[in-house]
Amino acid sequence: MKKEDCIFCRIAGGEIPSKTLYEDEKFRVILDLGPATRGHALILPKEHYADLYELPEDTAAEAMRLAKKMAGIMAGKLHADGFNLVQNNGEAAGQTVMHFHLHLIPRYKNDGQHILWKPQTVSQEELEEIQKQITE
Repeated sequence: MKKEDCIFCRIAGGEIPSKTLYEDEKFRVILDLGPATRGHALILPKEHYADLYELPEDTAAEAMRLAKKMAGIMAGKLHADGFNLVQNNGEAAGQTVMHFHLHLIPRYKNDGQHILWKPQTVSQEELEEIQKQITE
């Protein structure tokens, strides 16, 4: 199912031109128009899923297999020093287009990007409380 007002549905379906790196019956991989680094790409499912929570398990597995394949190809061809896979879910997590997508970000020494977080301090008691909350 596609969503008519979703720009990523339109790009994945070929209605809007893109710099496509790969395409099959389920996915299109495109270069990001606002890249974090040289070669930053997006894996877009052709079907509409708002986020990871809506994505069927088999499609999630296929997306990760495709990410592994593309990251290997891209890292070699672009001579990247590292690679980030980034996937945001919800506005609070930085998702700006509500269509599941996986960022493939080649990393280069001194590229100026900081796709990291500031570690917080947590007690053993708090970890145990969180563990119980999730597992019970």
